[in-house]
Amino acid sequence: MSLPSILSERLRLPVVAAPLFIISNPDLVIAQCKAGIVGSFPALNARPAEELDRWLEKITTELAQYDAENPDAPSAPFAVNQIVHSSNDRLQHDVEMCVKWKVPIVITSLGAKEFVNEAIHSYGGIVLHDIINNTFAKKAVAKGADGLIAVAAGAGGHAGALSPFALVQEIREWFDGPLLLSGSIANGDAVLASQAMGADLAYIGSAFIATDEANAVQAYKQSIVDNNADDIVLSNLFTGVSGNYLKPSIEAAGLDPANLPTSDASKMSFGSGGESESKAWKDIWGCGQGIGAVKSVQTTGALVDRLTAEYTAAKSRLV
Repeated sequence: MSLPSILSERLRLPVVAAPLFIISNPDLVIAQCKAGIVGSFPALNARPAEELDRWLEKITTELAQYDAENPDAPSAPFAVNQIVHSSNDRLQHDVEMCVKWKVPIVITSLGAKEFVNEAIHSYGGIVLHDIINNTFAKKAVAKGADGLIAVAAGAGGHAGALSPFALVQEIREWFDGPLLLSGSIANGDAVLASQAMGADLAYIGSAFIATDEANAVQAYKQSIVDNNADDIVLSNLFTGVSGNYLKPSIEAAGLDPANLPTSDASKMSFGSGGESESKAWKDIWGCGQGIGAVKSVQTTGALVDRLTAEYTAAKSRLV
C-alpha cells in the first residue's frame, strides 16, 4: 500500500519527529516542518488548555506564510499528540481544537477511542496510533486508526520491550498501511534501516532534545550529548508506565538507578496539568538509547541536514 500523500509528498526525509513532553513547542515544530520532516507536539504541552488554540494558530499561520514564500519547497505537515487515557480531562477540548484548525495528523497514545478517529477523519486528517505490541496494534486499527507507530525497545519516554525486527515483522504480516518505527533512531543509517525492515518512516525523538529550539534546560541538552546507551535506565517509577531515562538525572535526584522501586500503573493519571500526576519528576530526563549519535547541541535545521546526508550516504552504499 502506498503512503497517503500527507506522509509522502512534502517530506524531505522519511521522518516524523516524536512529540516530546514539555520539550516540544511551536518553535520546535515549525523548525522541524520547515526542515522537511513532520513536526509534532503533545496537546498537553499547551497549558492552560486555552493556550492550545494559540499554539495551533501560530503553527498554522507561520507554516502557511513559509509555504507562500517557498512554493517549490513547502513545509512538511505537522502533528498533534493526544493522550487518549481515561483520566485526561482535556481530551474532548483538545480534539475540538484539532478539528477547528484541521490538524493534518493526530498521534494518539495510551488508549484508542473511536470518537477521536472519527473527529479527525471528518475534515480529512489522519490518525497514527502508537503501540508497543501486535495485540495493541490490531485493536488500534479495529477502532479506526489509519497508521501505526511501533514503539520498540530502546525508545525514549514510554518505551516498548520488543525488538524492532520482531515488532515490525509481526505487524507487516497483516497490516499494509502506514507504519512508523520508534526506538534508538538518531542517524540517517537507522532511518534507512527502519525502511529496510518494513516500516515506512522513522520516528525520532531524543535527538531533537539537543536542539536550540527545544524547550529543555541546557543541562538536559548537554547530557544528551555527553551520554550514550549505557547511561539509559528503564523504569516505571516516574509515570507508572515503563520508560527510558538518563541515569545522571536519576542520580541527581538522590536515587540509585540500579535499585529503583516500581510504581503502581493503575494510579497513572493525566489531567489538565499535562503530566502523569502520580509523581511530578520534572528533573528526571527521558531519553532513548540512540543518543550516542548526538555529538552537539545544534539547530533543528542542522540536525535534519545531518540526518539527510547520512541517509543519502547509506543508500548510496547499497547501490
